[in-house]
Amino acid sequence: MLNKYLEETDIIDFSNKNIQILSKELSKDYKNDEEIAKKVFEYVRDEIRHVGDYKLNIQACKASEVLEQKAGWCYAKSHLLAALLRANNIPVGFCYQRLSCSEYKKGIYCLHGLNAIYLEKYGWYKVDARGNKEGVNAQFNPPYEKLAFELEEDEYDFEDIYEKPMEAVIDFLEKRFDTYAQMSESFPDTGDSFE
Repeated sequence: MLNKYLEETDIIDFSNKNIQILSKELSKDYKNDEEIAKKVFEYVRDEIRHVGDYKLNIQACKASEVLEQKAGWCYAKSHLLAALLRANNIPVGFCYQRLSCSEYKKGIYCLHGLNAIYLEKYGWYKVDARGNKEGVNAQFNPPYEKLAFELEEDEYDFEDIYEKPMEAVIDFLEKRFDTYAQMSESFPDTGDSFE
């Protein structure tokens, strides 16, 4: 059942040399899945810049690209987190929310990407490594989930935990935009095909 949440894919390319090195470095002083997951989560949350927060003209989709660029959208950061944890044999899935994206463009909604980690002591535990800023304070403190955003009117969680990123997300991240502004006009929303 959990094996599909440990698989390598083109996007979650954890056999990449740099991901292997970092995954071992982040886990070397820790003895259980919870400690390793917290260290990896905090690394991706704090050390990988969120493209929207920094207004970067950077695109990354594959986990190895995100690590190389040290930046990505929430979806891309979730790909790196999954790769680093799967490299440590910790099952990880992908979760999505539909949120207002008015900070980028008034009146629009878009998908937001995060992860669920399978912890031996607690089962599935959702985390959001998008990066903290004023008004955003995502934490790792199982069994309590502290995600980046509280859901508001017309916003919702997708209940499923996906073993692979949604196609709509991959399509967005693999498009060739010239600027941050073009990216922020093109976020995937629930009207897109996910399968």
